[in-house]
Amino acid sequence: MLDFFNQLLNRHPERVKANVEIYTWQTCPYCIRAKMLLWWKGVQFTEYKIDGDEAARAKMAERADGRRSVPQIFINNQHIGGCDDLYKLDSQGQLDTLLVISHS
Repeated sequence: MLDFFNQLLNRHPERVKANVEIYTWQTCPYCIRAKMLLWWKGVQFTEYKIDGDEAARAKMAERADGRRSVPQIFINNQHIGGCDDLYKLDSQGQLDTLLVISHS
């Protein structure tokens, strides 16, 4: 049964080649929603939990063109934006393209 759920959640992990980073707060519902979409797509990502860490938040804002809200998401060092931006890319069919192209 566990294999079934792993296959369901990791639909195409072999195709995901992008470097994905996400800045989050542990209890942020938008952060959780963004991570759920990434997990659903089989994306392994680096999560920076910045709860109460003002230095980490300042670093995130510097990378995110001044945006201080969470989550802030980067794919191959390109700033994607927040949760709504991630879902918009997905609904437009552009997210999968970003995820399978590796810019190593």
